[in-house]
Amino acid sequence: MNIPSGPSTAANNPSSLNPGTAQLRGPADYGFTASTAAHFTAHPETGGQAPARIVRVDRNRILAATADGLVHVPYPAAPPVPASGDWAWLGRNTAGEPAIVAVLPRTSELSRKRAFEASSEAQVLGANIDVVGVVVPVDRPLTHNRLERTLVAAWDSGATPLVIITKADLANLADDVVGKVILQAAGVEVVTTSAEQGDGLDELLAHVPNGGTLVLLGPSGAGKSTLINALVGREVQSTGEVRAADGRGRHTTTSRELVPLPGGAVLMDTPGVRGFGLFDADEGMGEMFGDLDELFGQCRFSDCAHDREPGCAVQAALADGTLDTRRWASYLKLQRELAALNRRHDAAARRAYQREWHQKVVVAGRSQRAAERYRNG
Repeated sequence: MNIPSGPSTAANNPSSLNPGTAQLRGPADYGFTASTAAHFTAHPETGGQAPARIVRVDRNRILAATADGLVHVPYPAAPPVPASGDWAWLGRNTAGEPAIVAVLPRTSELSRKRAFEASSEAQVLGANIDVVGVVVPVDRPLTHNRLERTLVAAWDSGATPLVIITKADLANLADDVVGKVILQAAGVEVVTTSAEQGDGLDELLAHVPNGGTLVLLGPSGAGKSTLINALVGREVQSTGEVRAADGRGRHTTTSRELVPLPGGAVLMDTPGVRGFGLFDADEGMGEMFGDLDELFGQCRFSDCAHDREPGCAVQAALADGTLDTRRWASYLKLQRELAALNRRHDAAARRAYQREWHQKVVVAGRSQRAAERYRNG
């Protein structure tokens, strides 16, 4: 296998991150390590192909890092469509142009349910990620359910979640937010940063393995672009003002793109995500709500619905305050969301659900008519 070399120079650079420089980067800058080389060896090429990493996926073409630098390649003729962070074999198409021949199996995958309500499909946000950084700014109210659902998705991706608190220079707000996040993050490491002052950056990078990939998730205006500029050491992302009326920022990032960091790690920025629908996140739920699984095992009945059954450990914990009511409500909401998604996945289950719903409507109608006849004597 032709091991990718380090960065070379060229007159042009197709990357939108730093269009004015002459540096042209290859896979070695994008996390090609010994373990990556072993991954390619386990899935060998058929001949005349070279390793590459997908840097960015645009609407009409894909940017890939190769040993010859960054190149644009067309979408592959057959699925799967690669995502930012994928490793791939690059060869040539019939016109002699660089083309994706095969996409390697992913070691991790960060996905969410596609935004429109009726969808049951996954949207892959990034692949082969080592750390998912959930960005929480201190200058806006903490949305508990949003933090929990994002951490569930982070756990379920196969990567390690990390909460990154930004704008900690706003000292009058930071301590209160940090305390609430640590309490809610359920064992996830929390790093406090101030990109403006350069605080916490080394601690953040210490959580990313050598050559590893860090993805940042957070709403628009959370300070991701400012944090990226501080980590890279120069301005590679534009920053936007946060609207005072609602605390929302402009979408200064419009695509998921890999950014090499000076120390050898790789960063993936994502556009501000206002909603994060879960997709098949059973493992993530187990990691995030493991304490509830322990409570379920303490109930008197194995099929306890955790409502009004005698000997319910959940209701007892809610009554004595050891289980937060908001946390329990959040768990139930996420479970309902996953159940609804599973129903859409399974046509038979969907039909059964519709029959059950229809039967309830019929029974309710009969009961209402019987009650009316009773009142009318």
